[in-house]
Amino acid sequence: MLAITSESKSTSVRRHGKSQFRYASIYVLITFVALIFLNIYCAKTSQTLFYQSKKAAMLERCQVTASEIAELEVLSHATVSEAISQMHTLKVNRLIITNQSGVAVYDSAEQNSTRGEYVLFPEIVTAASGNNVFSWNYRAGTMLSRAAVPVYAYGTMIGCVYMTEYDISQGALLQSLLQNIFSITLVLEIIVVIFSLFFALAFSKRMQKIQTSMRIIREGNYSHKVTLNGRDELTFLATEINNLTDRLQVAEAERRQFVSDASHELKTPLASIKLLSDSILQNEMDMETTREFVGDIGNEADRLNRMTQELLSLSRIDAALEQEREILNIAPTVRRVVRMLSGIAQKADITIELTLEENCPILIVEDDLYQIAFNLVENGIKYNLPGGKLTVSLHRCEDNALLQFSDTGVGIPEDAISHIFERFYRVDKARSRKTGGSGLGLAIVRSMVERNQGQIQVESTVGQGSVFTVSFPIFDTEEVSE
Repeated sequence: MLAITSESKSTSVRRHGKSQFRYASIYVLITFVALIFLNIYCAKTSQTLFYQSKKAAMLERCQVTASEIAELEVLSHATVSEAISQMHTLKVNRLIITNQSGVAVYDSAEQNSTRGEYVLFPEIVTAASGNNVFSWNYRAGTMLSRAAVPVYAYGTMIGCVYMTEYDISQGALLQSLLQNIFSITLVLEIIVVIFSLFFALAFSKRMQKIQTSMRIIREGNYSHKVTLNGRDELTFLATEINNLTDRLQVAEAERRQFVSDASHELKTPLASIKLLSDSILQNEMDMETTREFVGDIGNEADRLNRMTQELLSLSRIDAALEQEREILNIAPTVRRVVRMLSGIAQKADITIELTLEENCPILIVEDDLYQIAFNLVENGIKYNLPGGKLTVSLHRCEDNALLQFSDTGVGIPEDAISHIFERFYRVDKARSRKTGGSGLGLAIVRSMVERNQGQIQVESTVGQGSVFTVSFPIFDTEEVSE
């Protein structure tokens, strides 16, 4: 058995470990994808900013150069070279000036110079059509920028200006920025992985603590408590489990007490029947004595039968079996109960007085109403004094129907009033056994009253009698079933 329990525990831990790893992996994957997109976005944004900055700078230099060239009277290598030499702030890797035919009149490159040749670079072709153009390429930490603009003099295009620039410093700056973004992304992902594992392990530890407690509780240790710190959902779950174990502990204690009390109560009449039957078998008795013993056996059997019926009633109430309720006037049922018990009252020299208001409809199970009235009237007779009186009254009080049972009997001690609705509790055990009481009647009454949305109260004075008051909410309707 121990091996099976250990195996089930290890299997539970392995399954929980897999779930922990799976959820942590999913979270890490989601954050990794998010950080990759963030990295790409930052890289693209940075390149766009560098592109726009370089484009504005290159086109501005092209425009400045075009303005200087447009002021020349003759567009030749000599005049262009002289104009370019006076532009000290113009720092580009290559500068080409073409005429309106696309022939280069100036080329700053000493090797592979295009001076005197047609230049058909895409940027120059676009500029020759009257448009400004800029192209940009970033590779291996180097920015290669190309720009071209048309040159206009007196509204006529006389040529084009073409520039190229290799910018290593800004290229290195951009590369450093992209590397920093990547490094930050990598560090963030590592932090996410570490914290994911940390929180997953912490969550797993708390869940394993709850699972361990659930196994202990499942084995019957209802006094065990789940102790978790914090204010999260797991702490709330632990609190609910503790509340459940408290209720289970109370229910288990009540069950054990009920079984103990029921066994004790059933054992007494069985022992009496056994003793009486053995006496009949072992002793020679005359017919009158035998009849007396057999009558006692019958009384004990009747007591067992009543107790069994009461236990069955309690089990049906505890099982919360829903029964069909109907709208009933209380008075007819009370009269029927009094007629049934009038013979017992006469035998005990008890007078029953009825004061019943007719129009008191309530929503209730008919059998429950009969049982409530029967038990309270029967108690009013049993625990009354010879020559005493039992007054049963019914009247409306605002939105409630009040049904009162007032007797002139022995009364109930003050310290016992809070216990009389407990199962198997009896104020005077000797008198209860003499009258056939089992200590279940009032427990049944309270359960039936409460499950029909009613309330029951008791007031009593020792030597003067007791008053039981049952209240139900009035259920007014045009047609009332009686």
